[in-house]
Amino acid sequence: MLDPVLVIASSTALAALLASAASHKLRDRRAFNAIVRAYQLLPAPLAPGATASLALIELALALALLLPAWRTEAALGVALLMALYASAIGLNLWRGRRDIDCGCSGPGAAQPLRPVLLLRNLVIALLAGLAAWPVAERALGVLDIFVVSAAAAVALLLHVAVDGLLANQPRLAKLNGR
Repeated sequence: MLDPVLVIASSTALAALLASAASHKLRDRRAFNAIVRAYQLLPAPLAPGATASLALIELALALALLLPAWRTEAALGVALLMALYASAIGLNLWRGRRDIDCGCSGPGAAQPLRPVLLLRNLVIALLAGLAAWPVAERALGVLDIFVVSAAAAVALLLHVAVDGLLANQPRLAKLNGR
């Protein structure tokens, strides 16, 4: 059993990450629909339904992660969702289709498919595994709540920083002449 601070911080960070991802998809459904179609994994008529479904699944998982009664199931759902996303990315990398936007960073932050995205999804899935772990029963104090908030914030900031580096890496490579 893990200390509840680790599990709650992990689930809080994942919830914020998924809520942000869902909001990107819902804010510009047309752009995300184009990304889903570009993956060429579904017949074109199914893309709008998949677009809406993915956003709603992310939002539902984000909310469920914050509810102790649903945390474990939601965390396992996040791990499965990351496996689905990694499979879609991996299949398109295998097809040699690196020029499409991964859809990871929302509108206006296009990021081409690269193997490092598979590693990023694995790290998120591992964080989901941590959020799914059983917790030791103990009362949380004020300091625990502060640590949960700070740890979740640091995890999110790390994700944003890594995502920004990944999104800008191709541009930086061009500037360096690579």
